[in-house]
Amino acid sequence: MAETELERAEKRYAQAKARLLALKNRAATAARKMDTRRKVILGGALVDLAARDDGAAKLLDRLVRNLPREQDRKAFVGWKPGDALPEGGAPDEATDGASSGSGVSLASGSAAALASSARGA
Repeated sequence: MAETELERAEKRYAQAKARLLALKNRAATAARKMDTRRKVILGGALVDLAARDDGAAKLLDRLVRNLPREQDRKAFVGWKPGDALPEGGAPDEATDGASSGSGVSLASGSAAALASSARGA
């Protein structure tokens, strides 16, 4: 069975369309990865700054308290700038006993603690 010119053209068109879709998907994936990388870098810079600057610590505390999703706020229960892990150990321990409906704070007096530690250093 011989393939007609129209069938060959349709086949080439379908292959080109698939290649175009694959290229668009790779570009979208690369853009998402770059966006995530920027967010991680900026987040790290903000956390580092908050560990040294009382104003940045207050801003970070406000940002955490105003996160729209409760599950995101729970990730910061007991955490303060400069901590690798939340107070009390592993991250899972901090979210297990979190009370719902209450405001989330980085830590009791975290801004004051940062200010006093900065003066002492």
